[in-house]
Amino acid sequence: MPSRKTVYLVRHGQSDDNGQPVFQTYDSPLSPQGRAQAATLAERAQHLKFDALIASPQPRAQQTAAAIAAATGQQLETSELFIERRKPASIEGKSWDDPTARRTWQKWERSVITSGLNVETGENFDDMVQRADAALGFLQSHDKDSLLVVSHGHFIRTLIARILLGDSLNGELLKRFYELTSLENTGITVLRFKDAYEEAFRWRLWTLNDHAHFAE
Repeated sequence: MPSRKTVYLVRHGQSDDNGQPVFQTYDSPLSPQGRAQAATLAERAQHLKFDALIASPQPRAQQTAAAIAAATGQQLETSELFIERRKPASIEGKSWDDPTARRTWQKWERSVITSGLNVETGENFDDMVQRADAALGFLQSHDKDSLLVVSHGHFIRTLIARILLGDSLNGELLKRFYELTSLENTGITVLRFKDAYEEAFRWRLWTLNDHAHFAE
């Protein structure tokens, strides 16, 4: 019988680039606000049951996960599967008002929802779906049954879209899903791999964007 899994998917805290009108760089670290968010999340994580802590290698995810590791005593694993969707390198750090960067970004945004369209070093629709499948397979086969994963907003939403829509997921549906969903920095989304009455094991969305740790 397949093993039941619970996965806490966490978006990293606010990065320096999140607060700027620039196309975010791969290496953008947490901002002061992001570090405070990570500390608050780490307090919350002490009340969650998980046996493995995994993070994207990008600094903002690593720093968020490090706060959780310090608070919970969990060892931190790193996986490239959970990086943010990779944008064209030529636009990283460029202003939103830079006309050349903006044109490249617009082309790349189309590629993310278009099978077979490539723009420089950016991931396209096929790349994103393939990586989402690999990430879900990694989580399903992990030797721990309860995991916390620190990742990124667009990639987490890609995982959710793939779970909810399966093989019917196409570019237009992914575009609509991106447009109509949003994740707070350090918001928690819960996935479960489980069966149900007369239903086979499958991934199921349990909770979306829980950020109650910021409630006043």
